[in-house]
Amino acid sequence: MTESRTILHLDLDAFFCAVEVIRDPSLEGQPFAVGGTPEDRGVVASCSYAARKFGVRSAMPMGQALRLCPGLKVVSHHGGYGSYSKKVMVLLDAVTPYVEQISIDECFIDVTDIDAPANTVARRIQRRIQDELRLPSSLGGATSKLVAKIATNVGKDRAQTDGWPNAVLIVPPGEERAFLAPLPVRAMWGVGPKMAERLEAQGIRTLADLQCLGDDALVARFGSTGRKFHAHACGIDERGVEPGGEAAKSISHETTFAEDLHEAGRLHAVLLRLSQLVGRSLRDGGLTCRTVTIKLRWSDFKTITRRVTFRDGTDLDHDLYRAAKRLFDNAWQPGQRVRLLGVGASQLSDGGQQLSLWQSGDDRDHRIQAALDTLRDRFGGGKTRWGQELNQRGFVAEEDDDAWWEADA
Repeated sequence: MTESRTILHLDLDAFFCAVEVIRDPSLEGQPFAVGGTPEDRGVVASCSYAARKFGVRSAMPMGQALRLCPGLKVVSHHGGYGSYSKKVMVLLDAVTPYVEQISIDECFIDVTDIDAPANTVARRIQRRIQDELRLPSSLGGATSKLVAKIATNVGKDRAQTDGWPNAVLIVPPGEERAFLAPLPVRAMWGVGPKMAERLEAQGIRTLADLQCLGDDALVARFGSTGRKFHAHACGIDERGVEPGGEAAKSISHETTFAEDLHEAGRLHAVLLRLSQLVGRSLRDGGLTCRTVTIKLRWSDFKTITRRVTFRDGTDLDHDLYRAAKRLFDNAWQPGQRVRLLGVGASQLSDGGQQLSLWQSGDDRDHRIQAALDTLRDRFGGGKTRWGQELNQRGFVAEEDDDAWWEADA
């Protein structure tokens, strides 16, 4: 039964920002954001809690963030976050095998079999992550995944601090319905902005409103989805924690330019940087890819993709870049203006450290790549580059104007 379970939801507080503070302690307590520059139409990937007081939020255009907070420091997305995430998961695996990672900075943990109060277990986990990895975190707990996740969000909102929330909020068994009742419908996991507007337009503003309407009335208004709304509003969620979670299907990075670019050198430089970000994400996840995709949007907003599939997997920046550059050069005409450029990797497999597609047989390239990753973690991605492009060979390009790779979460 649901009542017998104890499930925790863990959220690493402003994760990208927390990692950047580890790299540069002077950022602690300062308003800053991780993401792209306003000149490149960049967006906020993560922002510190000091910046949030000014109204800065994730996914906001960086230009808007700077207008809201003129003193905001913009920190480039250096990558390497996956390695910190993996360390957290390793730590949690030592606590219990029942850990389900749902994103780079979130997971569910079933601690039913641990003989201690949920609040005590949550505080122990939080303290270990802070002491051993120097990362702040917040946890919610309940008899279900749904309520545990909402509890994390509510706990963070209630935290009375200007710094990291470091919140822990546990909803005792039997109190789920009362806990959820006063919350707005937008607080329910799975209710997006458009659905929230639709519910609110019908006078359904809180989860108590959903609870009171009941199954039949909600099914009449929303079909089978209405039954799910009622169950969730009452805290009913029978899903269990699934160790391992769903493996990533693809990895991609893209950028939209402040002004359309048409110079080959600048476009190649962007391709290189995007390839480095994709490569680092692969290595952080212990993955290799067999397919590389580029995404191009011209000045008239027409969007195309081109892809290539290899015989073997790779996780090396220069392999990805050479493939992406070859695809780009075949699709682009000199002088043609580009509004958006993206690089993606798919057909992912576990196994990292496989031989590069173009290696002679030793692991020299991986040793060089590991050294570059270390330098970039320490000094930033813009400080290091491969010295030359190697010969391009070993693949046949495929055209697919309608293909889109799965966007990063």
